[in-house]
Amino acid sequence: MALQPSPAPGISKVIEALGPLLGDRITTAAAVREQHASQLTWLPSQLPDAVAFAESTAEVATIVKACAAENVPMIAFGTGTAFEGHVNAPAGGLSIDVSRMNRILAVNSEDMDCVVQPGVTRQTLNSYLRDTGLFFPVDPGADASLGGMTATRASGTNAVRYGTMKDNVIALTAVLPNGDVVRTARRARKSSAGYDLTRLMVGSEGTLGIITEMVLKLSPVPEAVAGGICPFPTVRAACDAVIATIQSAIPVARIELLDEVTAAAVRSYSGLALMDSPLLLLEFHGSPQSVAEQSQRFGEISEAYGGGPFEWSDKAEQRAKLWQARHDTYWACLALRPGARPIPTDVCVPIARLADCVEQTKAEIAELGLIAPLVGHVGDGNFHVQPMVDMTNPDEIATVKGFIERMVERAIAMDGTCTGEHGVGQEKRRYLELEHGPETLSLMRTIKRAIDPHNLMNPGKLVDNSL
Repeated sequence: MALQPSPAPGISKVIEALGPLLGDRITTAAAVREQHASQLTWLPSQLPDAVAFAESTAEVATIVKACAAENVPMIAFGTGTAFEGHVNAPAGGLSIDVSRMNRILAVNSEDMDCVVQPGVTRQTLNSYLRDTGLFFPVDPGADASLGGMTATRASGTNAVRYGTMKDNVIALTAVLPNGDVVRTARRARKSSAGYDLTRLMVGSEGTLGIITEMVLKLSPVPEAVAGGICPFPTVRAACDAVIATIQSAIPVARIELLDEVTAAAVRSYSGLALMDSPLLLLEFHGSPQSVAEQSQRFGEISEAYGGGPFEWSDKAEQRAKLWQARHDTYWACLALRPGARPIPTDVCVPIARLADCVEQTKAEIAELGLIAPLVGHVGDGNFHVQPMVDMTNPDEIATVKGFIERMVERAIAMDGTCTGEHGVGQEKRRYLELEHGPETLSLMRTIKRAIDPHNLMNPGKLVDNSL
């Protein structure tokens, strides 16, 4: 269902002012506006009044200044893959699409960094880097835009070894709500010169400015890669094996959990010969000798927790099929309940509490009789649940909302977070005070007001409770 907010006052003046610059790159066509509202959440889609396609930092600055002059809300848009309603326009306004800003501006191989525009996707960047011996490791699954990944502080399957976007963005350029263009840092790998504005903008979800350029850290392509699958009798056993692996300092690159529900769905969708039991999918990076040693050590740990056999391979084709199947879990799980709406959500807890949180969450899923497959980037305590909901059944919707609320409260009670990587958007604003406390949330609002006093940048998201 799509909702059309009342048109933002001043939008017609903005469209008129930007017409000579953008021509047909600014539009009020209904189909385009629908594409630029949230499509991947159970929140209603809230359409912008118009969409502008920018092609440079200078154009973004001009567009922002025009909107600021008329107090028109602005929503940055990359590929629209976020789950928490980040790109909705609850107050109408202008969606600023940066997908055409898709140039790789520089690759500094000796420094192992690159400079890219926000519309570049991670797969495009890694294809471009193929002959350099370097790659960009942050992999959220979807071929998301790097600007959107920066704005939501994304992570993914490689985060346990390579970190999240906050660890891999060295500097960025952003257009502030008044149209000023700022560069947050130089390319040096560290600095103690002033406030860390880079990390202020990383994860700000478009509420403080529109990111138009990033300097990203690159990593060497490992000499050897090995990966494999290990079944376990219970999710508790699988999680305990994960905890032991991390505490043993095995430098695992990826360690992913699929519960038995997800494993069955993936087996049917991908054709892989997976057992209908909880599984860990793993990958190790290093020299041929080290990845073999790491694989052997994990195999010993898995046996201690009733897992196995651990079947691993250093064949690239086999690993590619395995990780493609993992990235396709969202689509694979749609077949578990045809016609139902998937509601993906995530939490993250300290690694020592992972088994407790997952086990208690699974117990509640069973108690409520939900179809809710569970997967996780469990090497850093992050897991996702995807309840399948009949959106015509109000009682079921209420049940799932209650389940998600209790899952979040459970994670926070374990000193975790309401979201490990999806971000806050519209859906998880309600949990920020519970997680951070009123004083910290007040400080966030103070920062928002100082940078965006008229609440024009992505209103209704993150810390803004005015809508």
